[in-house]
Amino acid sequence: MNELLHSSLSGAQQPILQVERMSRFYGERVGCQAVSFKLWPGEILGVVGESGSGKSTLLRCLAALDQPTQGDILFSEQGEWLNIPALSEPKRRALMRRAWGIVHQNPRDGLRMGVSAGGNIGERLMDAGERNYAQIRRVASEWLARVEIDPDRIDDLPRHFSGGMQQRLQIARVLVSEPRLVFMDEPTGGLDVSVQAKLLDLLRALVRDMGIAAVIVTHDLAVARLLTDRLMVMKDGFVIEQGLTDQVLDDPQHAYTQLLTSAVLV
Repeated sequence: MNELLHSSLSGAQQPILQVERMSRFYGERVGCQAVSFKLWPGEILGVVGESGSGKSTLLRCLAALDQPTQGDILFSEQGEWLNIPALSEPKRRALMRRAWGIVHQNPRDGLRMGVSAGGNIGERLMDAGERNYAQIRRVASEWLARVEIDPDRIDDLPRHFSGGMQQRLQIARVLVSEPRLVFMDEPTGGLDVSVQAKLLDLLRALVRDMGIAAVIVTHDLAVARLLTDRLMVMKDGFVIEQGLTDQVLDDPQHAYTQLLTSAVLV
């Protein structure tokens, strides 16, 4: 998709994220190499590939959980480009708290299991600067309802929730602060098919309604079809194909992408 079309769809004149020849090496092993792309506000980008393709390494670097070996990750904030790898650790953490969120595959990695459902959401609001307890509790209750959890369970601990409910609670915790950019790592992994479908519908509606830019890593091409606007296919650390999701899945150009799509019904 060209930049003019991106601007027309998103209403934005510049991307929110611009990655330029980013690589991550672990000694002689390649995590990902020479990755370049742009992400516009309101766009959902999917990254697919088999295990070991480099997609998880890419996500960790984008989300500032790992430091790239070379290349730039530029984030647009108030008209200024910030090169994330070049920021000091305190500045990088402050940016992460106010501007983006991460939805982990295992909700236990994104929740504090010893803190109530409302407390998990409230902590994120406090990180964003909210200090009024009554307001925090009111918003937490509203977000529980928004992710289809009974607000009466606001004081329940996450360990008393099902896996699907824990994932929905994690999503509420991430989105309550209205981040501009969200990273999702296999957000439906390990869930029953029926639970996956409901979670995907919820995620798609929330991200679209809020105009959030998102990067989702998944091995499931059906998930990519349902949730993403644009798709990048990775193999051996390289992006071998990218384009509009339907175009990549319906008319794959690279032999590896053809192999992936032929193996499943998408």
